[in-house]
Amino acid sequence: MIIDTTPQDALQKKEIWAIGGGKGGIGKSLITGNIGIHLAHLKKKVLLVDADLGGANLHTTLGIGVPDVTLSDFLNRRIENIQDVIIKTAIPNLSLISGAQDFLDSANPNFAHKTQLLRHLETLEADYILMDLGAGTSLNILDFFLFSDYGILVVLPEPTAIENAYRFIKSAFYRRFKRVVTNQGIKDMIDAAMDQKNSMGIRTPYDLIERVKQMEKEVGEILELEMMQFKPKLIVNQVRTKNDIQIGFAMKSACQKYFGFDLEYLGYVEYDDCVWQSIRSKRPLAVEYPYSRSSRCIERIVNNLLRKEQLLFNMLY
Repeated sequence: MIIDTTPQDALQKKEIWAIGGGKGGIGKSLITGNIGIHLAHLKKKVLLVDADLGGANLHTTLGIGVPDVTLSDFLNRRIENIQDVIIKTAIPNLSLISGAQDFLDSANPNFAHKTQLLRHLETLEADYILMDLGAGTSLNILDFFLFSDYGILVVLPEPTAIENAYRFIKSAFYRRFKRVVTNQGIKDMIDAAMDQKNSMGIRTPYDLIERVKQMEKEVGEILELEMMQFKPKLIVNQVRTKNDIQIGFAMKSACQKYFGFDLEYLGYVEYDDCVWQSIRSKRPLAVEYPYSRSSRCIERIVNNLLRKEQLLFNMLY
């Protein structure tokens, strides 16, 4: 008799997915909430975390009023146990930690505090933790994005949104580089490389790595490995035309050509009047309009993510 020693609980490992983007108003919260609902419908235990420290609105996309307790209560130590800021939603298997609406500039935890927060989150009972990040490229947002198992970018098919998405990708990429470097001179070089017009002539990550290799070959090789392991994912939201759909493929090609890493195009969400109608009715899209075009698109994206998890599991075990 052959005993199967494959760790069947491996797929039960807690996954942290961070959903971000370069600017506000691109639908991060709506997509985060509805990804969570679709996972919950698949019997996955899901915790949504509104990590927009100052402009939280994830609760609104779920049809929940302003919560009495938020993440700021935990960060400010008004509540000691993170379990006590979890809100049960009306959807089975779905819970929420609401964001810090009144916690703007003070919501700037240092690296150690961010790490501690993630450790607290990892102790919670959930299959998936979805973090809805704020707009922009602050260190808070970049670090949460990089700490996650999956970093997912949302972009609109508009020039400013695409430009901001590229800026987010570049900022996260170089932030990842800085996290593995101890040499202050190399850190300064990475900072300088963020300026496309820098005086050193560094225009791409390839250029940066070659310069680092000249200083410390081993560090340059580590950065090469970091570049190969950096694999953010992309969702194009509010798609109206075939050209809008193609934006995802164009961004994937551009990241490979100019940055040297893979940007995985998960899919797109069609523009749909059901979205604003669900917001107006204060009911989640996937609940109020489960068969709408936009809801079906998000469902396909979830299935794509779960298939990739299964493929990874098969490769490892």
